[in-house]
Amino acid sequence: MGSLPLDPTTSPRPLDPEAFAGESRAVLEFLAEYYRDVDKYPVRAASLEPGRLRALLPTAAPEWGEPMEEVLEDVRRDILPGLTHWQSPGFFAYFPMNASAAGFAGEMLSAGLNVVPFLWAASPAAAELEGVVVDWMGALLGLPSRLLFSGGGGGVLQGSTCEAVVCTLAAARDRALGRLGHEGIMRLVVYASDQTHATFQKGARLVGIPPANFRVVPTSAASGYGLPADAVRAAVERDVARGLVPLYLCATVGTTGLGAVDPVRELGEVARRHGMWLHVDAAYAGSAAVCPEFQCHLDGAELADSVSMNPHKWFLTNMDCCCLWVASPAALTAALSTDPEYLRDVGANGTAAKPAAIDYKDWQISLSRRFRAIKLWVVLRRYGAAGLRAHIRRHVTAAKWFERAVAADERFEVVAPRRFSLVCFRLRPRLEGDGTVDDVNRELLAAVNESGRAFMTHFVVDGKFVIRLAIGGASTEMRHVRDVWELLQHKAEDVLQRYQS
Repeated sequence: MGSLPLDPTTSPRPLDPEAFAGESRAVLEFLAEYYRDVDKYPVRAASLEPGRLRALLPTAAPEWGEPMEEVLEDVRRDILPGLTHWQSPGFFAYFPMNASAAGFAGEMLSAGLNVVPFLWAASPAAAELEGVVVDWMGALLGLPSRLLFSGGGGGVLQGSTCEAVVCTLAAARDRALGRLGHEGIMRLVVYASDQTHATFQKGARLVGIPPANFRVVPTSAASGYGLPADAVRAAVERDVARGLVPLYLCATVGTTGLGAVDPVRELGEVARRHGMWLHVDAAYAGSAAVCPEFQCHLDGAELADSVSMNPHKWFLTNMDCCCLWVASPAALTAALSTDPEYLRDVGANGTAAKPAAIDYKDWQISLSRRFRAIKLWVVLRRYGAAGLRAHIRRHVTAAKWFERAVAADERFEVVAPRRFSLVCFRLRPRLEGDGTVDDVNRELLAAVNESGRAFMTHFVVDGKFVIRLAIGGASTEMRHVRDVWELLQHKAEDVLQRYQS
């Protein structure tokens, strides 16, 4: 039975249980149909021009409510054709952004309950579930106990790595300025590599670090594009000699461009020696640490002040969900806490017999927050550690196969070592000093994306234009990886023929 138009003479009953159930079923059926057919859509709507949707939609919002069936039909007709289908098995761009039935169920619970756990008192079970879930996650990834609530540290679920970065930079800044005074901010220096995500430069600007004090340390093929500790040490010593103050060092496990891994332990020792805050960014590859064979990449995490990873990338958890762990919750909350009278928890202070309540408003930028913990909790409950390990290993196995296939084709080359499920490759130069090789690879990438059968993105390293194949979609199987390799071979033949004629 379809939903009826709203009676314009009465106030709507937006949470009427019958309407809620009926309209939710309609959305579920719509999405089930979408996922059955998602591989039939062009992965990316490459032929569309900006402004298409505005031309299709009315110029003003409707005066009277409309049936849900009409709304969903408009989604089908006008919205779906203009989307890039991130859950398509042919999506290999950027990094994966996982969705799953359990993640969706958890998101429904979060949105349906619609609580706002910024204070413990505002939803005690929501706040406490978050503490439990981040400890579960940290233990699964093999993080040291000092980063968990059970070991004196603690964690919070943020919306993105960008938020986690700004929060930790603010904590590091305030810790340093407590010694130096506020005027010392002009002397603070942040260190990262030329492979570190750009969000760290944005975050440094947001917390007031002068752009001239952001050090981008070069990497090379010799270090597997990881950040060399010796180069960081030299940069830090130069800054100290000039009277500057090393503040913050980012080590990345699974860089965006190439999937490179920085040597966490060596960088941690440099950070300790100079009193820097060490942050480990494992946004993408942190999910792989659920498998014991990948936990070696986090060796040295006990030296970190903070670690972050995004379950919404490769851990079957729908957007948005970023785990941030800190060794010193007090350092974080000192930078982010506010205590207006209208937000105080009466009777929530801890005693020797009862732990203090956690007010997560003091662990993040914004005041309001979503009940993300229930979503991650449902994913962990539904799939278990064994299921999540199988999910990761399936994609790594497919990436290994693709890497071997590329290396076996004399027209192609693998540009950087594969460590997880990202493979970076390109068509080889045809001759020494071939000045057209980048153009050839741009054309190859464009041809694949315009086919609608797959979507990939690129990176530039050492002046080379390279193609990235990031395997990790929830519905991506080995057959889809084989299909995209066949597509690449076919399109490469066409492109090379044009350049040879």
